Amino acid sequence: MSQEFVNEVERICAEVLSPLVEGDGGQLWIVAVSPALIQVHLSGTCSGCPGATLTHEHFIAPAFRVTSPTTVVRTTNGAVVPEGARRIRPPTASRSTT
Repeated sequence: MSQEFVNEVERICAEVLSPLVEGDGGQLWIVAVSPALIQVHLSGTCSGCPGATLTHEHFIAPAFRVTSPTTVVRTTNGAVVPEGARRIRPPTASRSTT
């Protein structure tokens, strides 16, 4: 697996998906990344939320289909974060003081 692929998955998570998830009080975690499978986990207010299925279908899976259309995208959710998962946070925006 190329580091470029992993970097692209992390970029999509940080710049696109994590701001959406955290905007609703949730947290986004990367569980596994390979050309065959991208697995993310939602926690926080997303734990057990029935809307997590819609989040997967309408936001998470389509975000990865653009760059890796054949990769299986799997989303889990719950209070218990899978072992080895890494939390992805939105990039911090620099703020001007003007």
